[in-house]
Amino acid sequence: MKLKQKPSGKVHRRYLLIKGVSEKNIREAILEFVGVLGFAEADPQFVRKLKASEVVLAVERGALVKVRAALAASGVGEVVKVSGTLKGLGPKVR
Repeated sequence: MKLKQKPSGKVHRRYLLIKGVSEKNIREAILEFVGVLGFAEADPQFVRKLKASEVVLAVERGALVKVRAALAASGVGEVVKVSGTLKGLGPKVR
């Protein structure tokens, strides 16, 4: 019998489509704004690089507001769209 993971134990991620910035600048902006502990809670992972200036970033659901605030405060990039699935970001991401 296969063991199933409880819904409360699953990782809930939100996907951000960010325009106009590099991966290094995004990491530095989040780290500077929320610190090391906040960075660990957000667990940012770069999923895809669409163009030279567009990336898809996956973050934990609870830290979404902090990550958006970090990007807005630093002015490094613009969050175009946020979705719970990659498919929800649009046809460019699929």
